[in-house]
Amino acid sequence: MAQKRALVSVSNKSGLVDFVRGLQAAGWQIIATGGTQRLLEENGVKTIGISEVTGFPEICDGRVKTLHPKVHGALLARRDESSHMEALQQNGIGLIDLVCVNLYPFQRTISQEGTTMADAIENIDIGGPSMLRSAAKNWKDVTVVCDPADYGQVLAQIQAAGNTSKQTRLELSAKAYTHTAEYDMCIATYMRKAAGLPQKLFLEYNLKQSLRYGENPHQHAMFYSATKSVPYSIASARQLHGKELSYNNIQDANAALNIVREFGETPFCVGLKHMNPCGAAIGKDGVDVWTKAYDADKVSIFGGIVATNCVVTKEMAELMHPVFLEIIMAPSFEPEALEVLRTKKNLRLLEVDMNAEATEQMQYVSVNGGMLAQQLDTETSRLTAEMCVTDNKPTQEQMDDLQFGWRIVKHVKSNAIVVVKNGRTYGVGAGQMNRVGSAAIALHQAQRALAMEGADIKHSGLVMASDGFFPFADSVENAAEYGIAAIVQPGGSIRDNDSIEAANKNHIAMLFTGIRHFKH
Repeated sequence: MAQKRALVSVSNKSGLVDFVRGLQAAGWQIIATGGTQRLLEENGVKTIGISEVTGFPEICDGRVKTLHPKVHGALLARRDESSHMEALQQNGIGLIDLVCVNLYPFQRTISQEGTTMADAIENIDIGGPSMLRSAAKNWKDVTVVCDPADYGQVLAQIQAAGNTSKQTRLELSAKAYTHTAEYDMCIATYMRKAAGLPQKLFLEYNLKQSLRYGENPHQHAMFYSATKSVPYSIASARQLHGKELSYNNIQDANAALNIVREFGETPFCVGLKHMNPCGAAIGKDGVDVWTKAYDADKVSIFGGIVATNCVVTKEMAELMHPVFLEIIMAPSFEPEALEVLRTKKNLRLLEVDMNAEATEQMQYVSVNGGMLAQQLDTETSRLTAEMCVTDNKPTQEQMDDLQFGWRIVKHVKSNAIVVVKNGRTYGVGAGQMNRVGSAAIALHQAQRALAMEGADIKHSGLVMASDGFFPFADSVENAAEYGIAAIVQPGGSIRDNDSIEAANKNHIAMLFTGIRHFKH
């Protein structure tokens, strides 16, 4: 029986020496290229150079070394096909039974500042993908290894049985084709951009988990995560307790984290249901913001989720514990807080990276037969006195509340109206077919909340935020009936003057931001 041979040519040399030593100890002959051969020889591993196999030197600065029939014939020949084996024998080609290859670091190269196109081009691997594809195609006979994480499994099987199992070879073949597909995708994106060709959308996500079901029990669903972790991401959150997340949990959690992102290091907490905030607040510390957010709408938060940028302390946990919640998300939990909250078996506790702001991110939404892509709406304009378009000017306290409301309303489903006071929500109107309907919901909710506090809404000094402009003066007039003191909205309607006149008539301060925040 002929001695088995392995061809080794890697860019990432992690764990390679031990892997090859193990192959050699199992009786395998090692063929190696360039820098891989030098590393192995320096570590006392005897190898055969690729030129000894091909009978041809490496040329063109190493661009051509493995593109040869004595390599690809050795990989592609079917062992069960007599004509293939005869062709190898007639041409003096020996079989190669294992290929260990990973590719030039193209992605890492183009990610470095100052990389030229010449640098990028030299890091496009040609021979490596060709060997991977040849070996992967002939997986029934050839083992293909492109990930150092697989060295242990492959070596263990060879040591135990002389070769890998057929199932392992199939799995490794699939991994190799995935590796080359991702590699080519990266190169194609770079080259199309350099050439000025229309952009193609290539998405790379890994299966994180199969979900019990989707939005409803009859819908199959899966959760995929991006290959690169970003802050404020449910995909990279660490679950500390509770049952598996559902499809709807993940949607809601993502919406809540987008709201938390707005407030940086300012202590903040939001309660959320069905992707809309039901209570949100800023304050002096975690206990303060949780208490205010909960008090904003004690009914809607039942069965909802909570996200905060504060460390969850034992005191916070004891206040949250009596409330039925699905999820609590925070940058961290004190050990004593975990002890309190883990007594609720199904409550999910998630630790989320909130330490840094992400770079520009794209948002993708599927439609039947297509995909929408847009830049994530992470920028929120800072309100200034110059934005005021009315005779009445907001006080500093009102400006602070308008700024808070403006940051919240952008995360409420359009049409959206938010009513706030003292850094907390009092009313949220979401997703109505007209803005008057959303305003009515938010104002009625605020009126009920204030009544429970023994306050009169008409003298409360509440402020209102709208994600889009008022097409008519009716929303301002409705706000005036409830004593709203100040309003922030984008402006831009052909009837803006009607709204301004209504605000002046009712002594309401109104700001136009010049930017809208629709959320469909």
